[in-house]
Order: sequence, then C-alpha cells, then structure tokens
Amino acid sequence: MSIALETRNLEKHFGGLRVTRDLSLKIATGARHALIGPNGAGKTTVINQLTGVLNPTSGRILLEGTDITDLPVHKRVLRGLSRTFQINQLYPDLTPLETIGLAVSERLGRGGDWWRRMGTRDDVNAEIADTLGRFRLLDVMNDRTSTLPYGKQRLLEIAVAIAAKPRVLLLDEPAAGVPEGERKDILAAVSALPRDVTVLLIEHDMDLVFSFADRISVLVSGALLVEGPPDEVARDPQVKAVYLGEAA
Repeated sequence: MSIALETRNLEKHFGGLRVTRDLSLKIATGARHALIGPNGAGKTTVINQLTGVLNPTSGRILLEGTDITDLPVHKRVLRGLSRTFQINQLYPDLTPLETIGLAVSERLGRGGDWWRRMGTRDDVNAEIADTLGRFRLLDVMNDRTSTLPYGKQRLLEIAVAIAAKPRVLLLDEPAAGVPEGERKDILAAVSALPRDVTVLLIEHDMDLVFSFADRISVLVSGALLVEGPPDEVARDPQVKAVYLGEAA
C-alpha cells in the first residue's frame, strides 16, 4: 500500500496550549479518509499544518514520501496538494465560469492574462465546461458568485480545488452551513470525485462521513483516539462516548 499523505509525531502548540498532540497519520493513495472529532478537537489546525497555513511546532509532514514540512502553501499546491475551507475563499464578483477559467489558466501557467485567453482554446474550454457540469454549476455559470445559494458556493469551492488537478485533496467541512435541501448535491459531488485523487475529509455531518469514507480517524484534544473502517469506528465505545454520543 502506497502512502499519499503522512504525519509523523506532529505537534502544534500555541503558548502552553497543545492543539495537536504527537499525531501520526497515514492516508493511503486513493483513499477516502475522514478525520472526525468533537468541536475543538483540533481538526482544522491539522489541515492548516498539512497545507502550510500553520507551521508545526515539531514533527514532519510527507506528501507521497517527500518531506514538505517546510514548504510554503503555493509549493504544496504545485506538488499536488489542494484544499477547501470551512468558510468560502471565493471571488464574490466573479462568475463560476470566470472562477473556474482562472483556476484552470493558473494551473497551466497563464493566470496573468487569463481574461484574454478564455474562449480561445478548445481544450481549456472543454475542461471548464466539464468541471462546471460535474459540480452542477452550468445553470448558474454566468451569475456572480455572491448571488449564488450557499450550497452552490460550496460546490464551486470544491470545483476550484479539483481544477488544480490535485493528487491529494483536503475537504474542510464541505457541508458546513449548507441547508439540508442542498446537502444532497454536496454529497453527490464528494462521492463522485475521481478515484485517482486521494481525499481527506473533515466533516460533522455523519451521514456524509459514513457514506463516503472507507477509513476514519477520530481526533480528541489533538490526539488520535481511534482509527479504522467505518463500521468498527461506529461500534467503538470510546467513539460513542466521546464523539458520536456527544453529537446525539
């Protein structure tokens, strides 16, 4: 089994507060891996370390066997690591068509003049159309992002991450704040992600987690509590007491 993403004894301290505690994770290539835990468990802090937003206090991070602990965010993206955020990081005045066009152009090294080149290359146009279609955005592709329903904005952020052609994708609560009626689209989009992309999902929606993940790690107070297949995790008494029982 090859490993796409790994942490070794990862620690993050804010003063005297240990938010990540000796965390060692291995995410298999092609896996659908979920990281869950109660509020305040440190899940987003882990994602921020994996993506370079935060520097760990100690420990190492490896992407496909290469140490990336000290790499800045943009170099991790170039190496195939992409993410979404709990709170959308989108351009409110751009349309989905322009947003995906910009993401594709940037990946191809033409981000500086993307607005001149859009519409001039059939292969790029086809990729933009395919991405918009895959994430059910064709019907709103010419609407300003700020006017989109929140569920569509979440879909757009996932689409932007996929447009970067990542080999490893980190989804930080993609269903957070999405109305119940729109969550099925998020679930469908996440479930349909290409299998050649390794996915690490952080999510509080247990329906999404257990329908998506083939392996689950449970984080409590920054440390790994339990890890295993979904059915084992669901039956684990520690998980029921600390996390699932609390959610219920």
